[in-house]
Amino acid sequence: MDYSKYIAVTPDFPKKGISFKDISPLLRDSEAFHSCIDDMAKLASEFKPDIIVGPESRAFIFGAALAYKMNVGFVMARKGGKLPGVVYQITYQLEYGTATIAIPKDSFKPGQRVLLVDDLLATGGTFVALKELVQMANGNPVGCVTLIELKDLDGEKNIGLKCSSLLKL
Repeated sequence: MDYSKYIAVTPDFPKKGISFKDISPLLRDSEAFHSCIDDMAKLASEFKPDIIVGPESRAFIFGAALAYKMNVGFVMARKGGKLPGVVYQITYQLEYGTATIAIPKDSFKPGQRVLLVDDLLATGGTFVALKELVQMANGNPVGCVTLIELKDLDGEKNIGLKCSSLLKL
């Protein structure tokens, strides 16, 4: 399926020079969304994950659906200050500012194979932070899967893990 026709693009959002990729049209179309999760599961299967982790908030949509499809668990990496109890937390740079994400300390069993999932791979900053969180929590990050990869930004090079995506823009 050509997923590009289900991605709306808004130039200069959230700031000038950034081109926002809106996944809402894909999510509204049941056939496209179903196909997307099936195709992401095919990409994800090569990593043989025991569990999936994804950052707030769009990764919750793809990560949870993918975890269900693959019969594995899902860990939500939340924004800083949104989780109770003992957490690991990292603040990192985005293309347009900073963000903080956190996961519960007990998210993974030692050595568990963890697949990192998000809707979009740009410079890789979110995935680098997520990879570090997984390692702090004794998980073994094995790769990244996204719907969209912005190929001109070479984000995969910054992460140090193999990344697979359905759509390269």
